[in-house]
Amino acid sequence: MMFKVEGHKLRSYLFAFGMACTAAVGFMPATPVIAQTRGLPDFADLVEQVGPAVVGIRTVEKVSTRGGGSGSGEMDEEMQEFFRRFFGQPAPGNPRPGPRPNRPQQPQEEERPRGVGSGFILTADGYVMTNAHVIEDASEIIVTLTDKREFKAKLIGADKRSDVAVVKIDATSLPVVKVGDISKLRVGEWVMAIGSPFGLENTVTAGIVSAKQRDTGELVPLIQTDVAINPGNSGGPLINLRGEVVGINSQIYSRSGGYMGISFSIPIDEAIRVSDQLRATGRVSRGLIGVSIGSVSKDVAESIGLGKARGALVSSVVPGSAADKAGVREGDIVTKYGDKVIETPSDLSRSVASTKPGVKSTLTVFRNGSSRELSITVAEGDPEAKPSKRQPDREEPQPKPSAAGKSLGLAVSDLTDAQKKELKVRGVRIDAASDAAAKAGLREGDVILSVGNIEVASVKEFEAAVAKSDKSKALSVLFRRGEWAQYALIRPAR
Repeated sequence: MMFKVEGHKLRSYLFAFGMACTAAVGFMPATPVIAQTRGLPDFADLVEQVGPAVVGIRTVEKVSTRGGGSGSGEMDEEMQEFFRRFFGQPAPGNPRPGPRPNRPQQPQEEERPRGVGSGFILTADGYVMTNAHVIEDASEIIVTLTDKREFKAKLIGADKRSDVAVVKIDATSLPVVKVGDISKLRVGEWVMAIGSPFGLENTVTAGIVSAKQRDTGELVPLIQTDVAINPGNSGGPLINLRGEVVGINSQIYSRSGGYMGISFSIPIDEAIRVSDQLRATGRVSRGLIGVSIGSVSKDVAESIGLGKARGALVSSVVPGSAADKAGVREGDIVTKYGDKVIETPSDLSRSVASTKPGVKSTLTVFRNGSSRELSITVAEGDPEAKPSKRQPDREEPQPKPSAAGKSLGLAVSDLTDAQKKELKVRGVRIDAASDAAAKAGLREGDVILSVGNIEVASVKEFEAAVAKSDKSKALSVLFRRGEWAQYALIRPAR
């Protein structure tokens, strides 16, 4: 005999039957099972709440052209890639035909559509936040509201390092977004994006937070989500279920140019800090100490006594910089900045950048097997500043190499006086590298600064340091090549 039971009743019967069986054998699960009774969230109310404060942005670029020239309006590959990457649009075509052949060709200035993006309204009097790359090089910025009103916007300021920009439109009583608390954002919670992918205005997509503090090499760690983000979404808001903006949609990971399941957003707290400075002064002031840094490998950390791989290895120091004045040396490993422990190079970069120029702080550096604290006054400088270029010395002949370190595959010699003055370091020059030294990556022309946490300023000191080393263990060598200092591990032959 067959009978029909509605689906939800059948599940209830089966659940009750299972519980009865469990009770009959006297067994209950040690860990209670959490019933998955929640349904998918409904974003409709959020869209009505936040949507009016989201805007579309399109930009125009003025281009100087000459009529009649073959290919005069064609864009180079770099500009075409820019359009393809950020805006999902083909590069604009050739300009309109030039003057008649019998008339002299005159330079002309032509306006061309440059691309589209998104943004959101911060204040009722018209301040709008977006990405810096959305408005980069634009001669005209047009902001479109959800009620189809259009305004020409004034650029207040843009910061390429954080990819944040602020523009101003002449309007009042505008709807505004509510800014969320990024510290309360949790991995796995639902979020929503509103923007104009491929120019399709007010498009809503949703997903979850995949990761926080994702280090992609940018100035700030980013929020990773699986929200569908495509070219044109750039600059739009990432919104939590409370209707608060928690990020600015900025990047995607893609091999095709389109969405592939991974997108990144700038945390709103950092964006607001940047926008406050842009609105106040039109620019962002960041701290700078004047070092180039790299990571520390596990093998190097163990070899020099640092323990675990952590900190930021100072590869070079800009002459006359704050770090130079504080006594920071190439080869130092920065383990703390003020009270903040430095685990990665990015930690140091972000901590220094967020420090107001002129503020005094401390650097804890690991040098030659021990830690020391240095006082430093953070400066504001050109972020593009690099160590000065040095020309190779060709005046003095090199002294005869020593056979020191033969067991390591090294032949070294003292630096000449001119080299010491030019390089501003003390060490010994590698004249030949073979066997274990060559396998470690050392080569002729490198300058060895220390051996096994012992500084060496001459061949005699180098010989003494090598003699003290444990021949059964890998030997750490701090050396300089060109502008950069780094570690190598010379492993004993087996």
